[in-house]
Amino acid sequence: MAMRAAELPIQIDREKIAEFCRARGIRRLSLFGSVLRDDFDPERSDVDVLAEFEPDALKGVGFRYFGYGEELAAIVGRKVDFCSRLNKYIEAAVRREAVPIYERA
Repeated sequence: MAMRAAELPIQIDREKIAEFCRARGIRRLSLFGSVLRDDFDPERSDVDVLAEFEPDALKGVGFRYFGYGEELAAIVGRKVDFCSRLNKYIEAAVRREAVPIYERA
């Protein structure tokens, strides 16, 4: 059974997440991995995040992209593993389990 955002073991400030995503051209931001499972450790686990960008949103971003995870970590209050591409061997499974926390209207 898929977890709903309301059941997450971390607090999500939806307005700050939405601002973050809109400012960077992210059309969908989803959580995956241990944050959705019983083995999530609130003390040690990081939060796996999958960002899906608007077409051309990353043009000219350069190295700023690598700061997105840290910026998001400041919003959610824990280390974030930020990615926008998935290994082809895990992509289908990740997309099945992922819980969106932001989607552009």
